[in-house]
Amino acid sequence: MTEIRIGTSGWLYPPWRGVFYPKGLPQRRELEYLSRRLRTVEINGSFYSLQRPERYRTWFEQTPDDFVFAVKGGRFITHLKQLRDVETPLANFFASGPLALGHKLGPLLWQLPARLPFDVDRLTTFFRLLPRSTTEAAALARRHDDRLKGDPWTDPGEERRLRHALEVRHPGFATAELVDLLREHDIALVVADSAGTWPYLEDVTSDLVYVRLHGDEELYTSGYGAEALDRWARRITDWARGGSPRTEHTVGSRAPRSRRDVFVYFDNDAKVHAPTDAIALAELLGVGAVRNPDV
Repeated sequence: MTEIRIGTSGWLYPPWRGVFYPKGLPQRRELEYLSRRLRTVEINGSFYSLQRPERYRTWFEQTPDDFVFAVKGGRFITHLKQLRDVETPLANFFASGPLALGHKLGPLLWQLPARLPFDVDRLTTFFRLLPRSTTEAAALARRHDDRLKGDPWTDPGEERRLRHALEVRHPGFATAELVDLLREHDIALVVADSAGTWPYLEDVTSDLVYVRLHGDEELYTSGYGAEALDRWARRITDWARGGSPRTEHTVGSRAPRSRRDVFVYFDNDAKVHAPTDAIALAELLGVGAVRNPDV
């Protein structure tokens, strides 16, 4: 069965307090509150620094059993090292605790900086390093160095597949060669709506479609109105059912028709649009959280 999950990129935002989060709700319970209204969230603190396994485990314990986390890969790998010589940094990243999420670990997001151009050899080398199962991730994690903040987590848990998504921001990535490369390595190309700031591509390259909505008209700030949400609902439904239409925003060939999972994360957090937009889209698609919202 395919699944559609709608969530937000992160959850710790001061402007949300007293607006989306009830006044007086302790900060430590904000994820718990969000997870009763949505069925997924994107962890973005992992982008800025290595976390600790106990933090991932706390997040696991604060959320319902059917909740799923996407985890954003570290900027040390994508922005500082720019994907070069990253086997040890990747080991550190996986040893820092993502596997502690157990069955709640969903897609892994790798966001590239806008200054990084399209380079087939660099991407291919990076893709070959990425673990494709929890067992492979645990084996990689055991090769960590001493830069971790705490004890490593190298327990793979139950064998599960790992899926990866790539968000590109340099205009040179808008090429059919990228689409072919991602399909060869079974990596999702992120559909990133950034109000025209970065490339917007709709090519389907995996059995996962990963969407990041950064703002309809203004980056990180503007919300998505009813008409925009309806358009996204139609696209998401089509992708989930196996469609991959050629549009002005596709640069590769049409993908074979096959049902897919679709994960969508709203990143327009500045004016508290993200959680309300996510809830509205989830309800429009009939995939909202069905649980007691009280915390």
